[in-house]
Amino acid sequence: MLGPTQEAQAALFYEFSLEDHVPQDHLLRSIDRFVDLSDIRQYLSEFYSHTGRPSIDPELLIRTLLVASSPKRPMLRFT
Repeated sequence: MLGPTQEAQAALFYEFSLEDHVPQDHLLRSIDRFVDLSDIRQYLSEFYSHTGRPSIDPELLIRTLLVASSPKRPMLRFT
Protein backbone atom coordinates (compact mmCIF):
# COMPACT_ATOMS: atom_id res chain seq x y z
CA MET A 1 0.00 0.00 0.00
CA LEU A 2 1.47 3.33 -1.05
CA GLY A 3 1.96 5.36 2.12
CA PRO A 4 0.99 9.01 2.43
CA THR A 5 3.39 11.88 1.99
CA GLN A 6 4.70 13.02 5.36
CA GLU A 7 3.23 16.39 6.31
CA ALA A 8 4.37 18.68 9.10
CA GLN A 9 2.00 18.74 12.08
CA ALA A 10 3.11 21.83 13.95
CA ALA A 11 -0.28 22.24 15.61
CA LEU A 12 0.00 18.87 17.38
CA PHE A 13 3.64 19.07 18.43
CA TYR A 14 6.10 21.68 19.62
CA GLU A 15 7.26 24.18 17.04
CA PHE A 16 10.42 22.92 15.31
CA SER A 17 11.64 23.90 11.88
CA LEU A 18 14.25 21.86 10.03
CA GLU A 19 15.04 24.92 7.94
CA ASP A 20 16.40 26.57 11.08
CA HIS A 21 18.58 23.58 12.03
CA VAL A 22 19.91 22.13 8.76
CA PRO A 23 23.05 23.98 7.61
CA GLN A 24 22.96 25.62 4.17
CA ASP A 25 25.83 23.42 2.92
CA HIS A 26 24.20 20.13 4.05
CA LEU A 27 24.01 17.28 1.54
CA LEU A 28 20.19 17.15 1.68
CA ARG A 29 19.97 20.74 0.45
CA SER A 30 22.13 19.80 -2.55
CA ILE A 31 19.85 16.87 -3.31
CA ASP A 32 16.82 19.18 -3.18
CA ARG A 33 18.45 21.58 -5.65
CA PHE A 34 19.49 19.00 -8.23
CA VAL A 35 17.09 16.05 -7.91
CA ASP A 36 13.39 16.47 -8.69
CA LEU A 37 11.43 13.60 -7.15
CA SER A 38 8.01 15.25 -7.29
CA ASP A 39 6.62 12.77 -9.88
CA ILE A 40 8.08 9.61 -8.34
CA ARG A 41 4.84 8.63 -6.58
CA GLN A 42 2.98 8.72 -9.91
CA TYR A 43 5.53 6.41 -11.59
CA LEU A 44 5.74 3.92 -8.73
CA SER A 45 2.08 3.76 -7.66
CA GLU A 46 1.29 0.76 -9.88
CA PHE A 47 3.89 -1.33 -8.01
CA TYR A 48 2.21 -0.86 -4.62
CA SER A 49 -0.71 -2.91 -3.32
CA HIS A 50 -4.00 -1.24 -2.39
CA THR A 51 -4.29 -3.40 0.73
CA GLY A 52 -2.09 -3.85 3.76
CA ARG A 53 -0.02 -1.44 5.78
CA PRO A 54 1.05 1.88 4.24
CA SER A 55 4.59 1.89 2.91
CA ILE A 56 7.37 4.39 3.39
CA ASP A 57 6.92 7.38 1.12
CA PRO A 58 8.93 6.55 -2.06
CA GLU A 59 10.38 10.06 -2.24
CA LEU A 60 11.70 9.77 1.32
CA LEU A 61 13.08 6.30 0.62
CA ILE A 62 14.98 7.45 -2.48
CA ARG A 63 16.37 10.51 -0.67
CA THR A 64 17.55 8.24 2.15
CA LEU A 65 19.27 5.93 -0.34
CA LEU A 66 20.97 8.89 -2.03
CA VAL A 67 22.34 10.15 1.27
CA ALA A 68 23.41 6.67 2.37
CA SER A 69 25.29 6.03 -0.88
CA SER A 70 26.94 9.44 -1.01
CA PRO A 71 30.74 9.41 -0.98
CA LYS A 72 30.70 12.53 1.24
CA ARG A 73 29.02 10.64 4.08
CA PRO A 74 31.28 8.54 6.32
CA MET A 75 30.30 4.92 6.82
CA LEU A 76 28.65 4.48 10.20
CA ARG A 77 29.86 0.94 10.73
CA PHE A 78 33.46 2.22 11.00
CA THR A 79 32.71 5.06 13.40
